[in-house]
Amino acid sequence: MKNKALLYLHLFYWLINMIGSVIIPYFVFHTKYPILNITFFITSLACFYINYFFVVSAFFDINKLYKTIVGFFLSVLFFVIIRFCIEEWFLPNYWGFRNYAEKTSFGFYFFDNIYFSSNTIFISTVFWLFKKFSDSEKEKSLLLSEKKSAQLQALKTQINPHFIFNSLNNIYSLVYQKSDKALSALEELSQLLRYSTKDLEKDFISLDKEIGYIASLIALEKLRIKNPDLLIVEKNINYADLDISPMLLVPFVENAFKHGDFDGNGFTLKINDNDKTVHFHLHNFKNEKVKDAVSGIGIDNVKKRLEILYPQKHQLNITESQTEFTVDLKINLH
Repeated sequence: MKNKALLYLHLFYWLINMIGSVIIPYFVFHTKYPILNITFFITSLACFYINYFFVVSAFFDINKLYKTIVGFFLSVLFFVIIRFCIEEWFLPNYWGFRNYAEKTSFGFYFFDNIYFSSNTIFISTVFWLFKKFSDSEKEKSLLLSEKKSAQLQALKTQINPHFIFNSLNNIYSLVYQKSDKALSALEELSQLLRYSTKDLEKDFISLDKEIGYIASLIALEKLRIKNPDLLIVEKNINYADLDISPMLLVPFVENAFKHGDFDGNGFTLKINDNDKTVHFHLHNFKNEKVKDAVSGIGIDNVKKRLEILYPQKHQLNITESQTEFTVDLKINLH
């Protein structure tokens, strides 16, 4: 539901409410104390939006009924307090009359107003659910847009001609030298191309495929590094079939190779998935001569996708100095 439509719905509800609770009782039934109808309307209005903006968002949980019940009685309490202050304190002191009998206990007042407040609280909660559903639809739409953008950009820049040219040159050199590494290097390039043209079309892929792509990328990059032993990779994967959105881990590795200093240095990559939570840790030294800020689909893009796909289910810490770059990412894939 769009914001403007939701606003019109609110206005229409309160117009109907005012007609039914204030205008008709005054002009049709000629109530003795019309101020009571007005104060009831004001109380309902205040309670409606206290529940709408604060209580429901904090307590509504479809999986924890007790929290929802607590939230309901909290909204009733707000309704009672507001109405009590207006009708049992303000009106008697300034208008000379009250709504309930003078010695009515607060307990009776509270339970009696459960009935009067329930309708307001229920409709307020329904309106909040409408808004929640609308926000969820917007989030899904944004996710699809981000994913399509990521796919398009990845297909254009992830396996760029320069990278393929260098990889083929390295493989050609291995073939010329009749090295046993030539076939495995060709297979790694094939895996990399297959991932980039096929798996990116999916919403989710297995964790094993994402890590397999990283392994292929590292294997090809090793061909151009003088001391490949400096690339330390540690993997401890127990849940290879866990689903993960493609291209969440890869851009960090790309960034390391694109901006890393491998002249006497390397990088350290650790990946494990204890308790179905992927822990990705990458540390590399920076090459100060490389100033290009573009890296794959972009780390900023990955941050946005993490916020959309795994809200409150991930922790990303990036530490950067003049000489070093460290990424520590945890994603709960339950």
